[in-house]
Amino acid sequence: MRWLVTLVVTIVVVSLAWPWLSRLGLGRLPGDITITRHGRSYQIPITTTVLLSLLLSLALRMFGR
Repeated sequence: MRWLVTLVVTIVVVSLAWPWLSRLGLGRLPGDITITRHGRSYQIPITTTVLLSLLLSLALRMFGR
């Protein structure tokens, strides 16, 4: 259950920080999905979200205790 909360929080953070993360190359990793329909572009950053979630979990584990 805790990993699900971490994943949801990470998705929200990534969505809010998307303009800055795209400058770093995140969002174009293998496994990230971009769908363009009717002139609109939808991005589903699956790999980026998992990567950032793992990094956040590792940082919290190291500095949280």
